[in-house]
Amino acid sequence: MRPAVVPTLEALAAGRLAPEDIRISAATLRDQAERAARLGYRPFASNLVRAAELVDVRDDEVLAVYEALRPHRSTASELEAAARRLEALGATACASLVREAAEAYAARGMLRPIDAPSEGD
Repeated sequence: MRPAVVPTLEALAAGRLAPEDIRISAATLRDQAERAARLGYRPFASNLVRAAELVDVRDDEVLAVYEALRPHRSTASELEAAARRLEALGATACASLVREAAEAYAARGMLRPIDAPSEGD
């Protein structure tokens, strides 16, 4: 483990900062979500809760879900699989959001048809 670097502009300019030096913690995000909810900012609080869930999810998984959520990129079953992966990682609010998106996409004709090739095919 490398020693912590105080995140200053000088450290940034010198290239001594790593992502973990400036990464926010899940606990801080949950605390901010509670404060936002108490002040009546419920949608913002929900975003902070989802962000807290994603702190410990690998970047490649977050990007895969992001890509899957683009219109016409995924079938309903592919989005359900993404939701289950998120649940398995403890990201239950994120999984709910993916399922909500799948329902909205289905209602608006924005799901990829089952027989259509995916972007990577």
